[in-house]
Amino acid sequence: MKKQMLLAAMSLAILSAYAGAAPADKSADQALKPAAQQTQAAVWASRVLSRYHYKATPLDDAMSEKIFDRYFKSLDAEKLFFVQADVDKYADAKQKLDDAIVGENLQLPFNIYNLYQQRFAERIAYARELLKTKPDFTLDESYQYDREKAEWAKDEAEVRDLWRKRVKNDWLRLKLAGKDDKAIRETLDKRYANYMSRSRKLNNEDVFQIFMNAYAMSIEPHTNYLGPRASEQFDIQMRLSLEGIGAVLQSREDYTVIREVVAGSPAGMSGKVKVGDRIMAVGQGDNGPLTDVLGWRIDDVVALIRGPKDSTVRLQMLPADAGPDGKPVTIALVRKKISMEEQSAKKTIMEVRDGAVKRRVGVISLPTFYMDFEARRKGDKDFKSATRDVARLLAELKKEKVDNVLIDLRNNGGGSLTEAVELTGLFIDRGPVVQQRSAEGKVEVESDTVPGLAWDGPVGVLINRGSASASEIFAAALQDYGRGIIIGEPSFGKGTVQTLINLDRFGQGDKARLGELKMTIAQFFRINGGTTQLRGVTPDIKLPAIADADNFGESSYDNALPYTVIKPAVYIPAGEVKDIVPLLEKKHQARVAKDKDFQYLVDDINYVKKQRKENMISLNETVRRKERDQQEQRAKLREARLAAAPSPDDPILVPDPKEGLKQAVSAKPAGAKAAKQAAAVKGASRTDDGLQGDERSLAAELEAEKAAKNAKDVLLNEAVHILADEVGLLKTDTRLASRVLPYTPDR
Repeated sequence: MKKQMLLAAMSLAILSAYAGAAPADKSADQALKPAAQQTQAAVWASRVLSRYHYKATPLDDAMSEKIFDRYFKSLDAEKLFFVQADVDKYADAKQKLDDAIVGENLQLPFNIYNLYQQRFAERIAYARELLKTKPDFTLDESYQYDREKAEWAKDEAEVRDLWRKRVKNDWLRLKLAGKDDKAIRETLDKRYANYMSRSRKLNNEDVFQIFMNAYAMSIEPHTNYLGPRASEQFDIQMRLSLEGIGAVLQSREDYTVIREVVAGSPAGMSGKVKVGDRIMAVGQGDNGPLTDVLGWRIDDVVALIRGPKDSTVRLQMLPADAGPDGKPVTIALVRKKISMEEQSAKKTIMEVRDGAVKRRVGVISLPTFYMDFEARRKGDKDFKSATRDVARLLAELKKEKVDNVLIDLRNNGGGSLTEAVELTGLFIDRGPVVQQRSAEGKVEVESDTVPGLAWDGPVGVLINRGSASASEIFAAALQDYGRGIIIGEPSFGKGTVQTLINLDRFGQGDKARLGELKMTIAQFFRINGGTTQLRGVTPDIKLPAIADADNFGESSYDNALPYTVIKPAVYIPAGEVKDIVPLLEKKHQARVAKDKDFQYLVDDINYVKKQRKENMISLNETVRRKERDQQEQRAKLREARLAAAPSPDDPILVPDPKEGLKQAVSAKPAGAKAAKQAAAVKGASRTDDGLQGDERSLAAELEAEKAAKNAKDVLLNEAVHILADEVGLLKTDTRLASRVLPYTPDR
């Protein structure tokens, strides 16, 4: 998570509600400079952070040194561009970044960035020059592929050697995948040219946001600066709705490509927008001029396509099946409100055989704790809310007579604190949910005040290292109340509360766009007085940990707030699970010991952990071919397992009756279904092809994603088994049931 706000392998954007951005038109040699509004934003951000942050820290020389170190690492996280001399060149500036902010002169951090761009261009030019030679793969050399914790290269010779090995590894991967030298040179030259092209599209807003995040995150890991465009995107993610045409875009070379069309959206309903279509120009209204967008940044293209509901946008596109010299087509679409259903709560029902009977477990997947704050404030009765969606799904599961419910919060990084409290209220009959302590030490208790429960039966929560913040509040509350079984791996460990502060209120003039601060203002505590900070939520039943705790999670940050405890809140436990957990654990261990899929997963996890720990890869072709053969053998074992008939003990997905009509309408011949299954098997076992995402065809990339999505979810299946076991125990032991369940509904 350390780099996720600054680095991304691929930019995806959903077309939505804003228009008027200009393209990045910076030439290769043009130095970037700070804008006047950015110097204002920096000053006001510093005043807010130094006075009102939970861990209020003065902007002084000591803070300047922290910003300096974090800024350099943010720009060059893998230590591949700067050398030690570059860092030393600005040694005198270590204690001057605070003065740059307060004095409203940000040229210093921009000078550092401009040096980075210079070094970037030099390294890429050297990499492309290396392609004219041919590496010697008989040497016993190794390449360190993760250099985040490495030292800066001491000189130019060392950094060139790093790039020589990087290019050699890129070449070897393609060679092992069957490419000849000519194809390898063409692929890598194009790849490195694309690196340079993307780098040149960065603008002063990007640089300012990187610098301000170096400042904000030097105080505490979850404090961030959001530039105007990032702030808008954050708001969209929280409300899960936008006004646009309903398409997902992706940059591929110089084109902006349609990656996905949202069903029921203007793009989908038109029948004229297809996956793979390439956008060449964008026009506003019925007659506005078309603006050529070839080579633009994707967010600039998105900004042109976004606009108010019921307004018209025109797209000039090169159809997916047309060649580069094909004839473009122009279509007009009327923007509408689009609901991002892919990020909404969803339900499925899984059936597990338990002797002669079947147990039905309802699974609710919740990707984020979303809420449309503005719609709720305005009194919109249909405002988007995670709690409202889950309550509706629970009502449906009741009608479908499920025996148990599993809330899947894996990789749910949080969201609205209000939603976490209200969602907990669906499973308890009033009472405290979480405690908040302000910077002044004042403790407030957030409680569920709505009587009654949406679900009064047994419940489980599935978490992993990616479950953070609001997810941890919900899981911890259900655990403290004895209301449910927590399954998975220890959660992220984020026990802090953030708020958004719009800096525009401090700007000069009505048109000031200074961005926002997402700032930590409080720490939350469990109702038992403990906190999830650093330690996270510990599951009642642990599943294999996939994440690397040393590099992912709160404990991986060097400036995380410490673990501490406060006085417990007054609450009455709703149930007691300590008697049933050992029984479930025993059944779990016996089952996974015989489950080949589970053991394969454990083997894979151990293999990845071993690779992470070694952090070195051989550049000797003979050694790498041997490793590749071993990987292919592992893949064949997986293929054979996937091709085999499913175990009768595997949970079975119960078809949703509401999907019946859709399936009938879109039914395909049996051959197509078999081909899809074969593609899923192939995708799940695919060995390294040496390519990056945008170097594969869009069709191949989407097919691989489908295969991964359809692959068997071993951990989810085991969690469902555990909850089915719980149902069996509760139905056969009334004494146990009376302790575990706060209510005794007729089930």
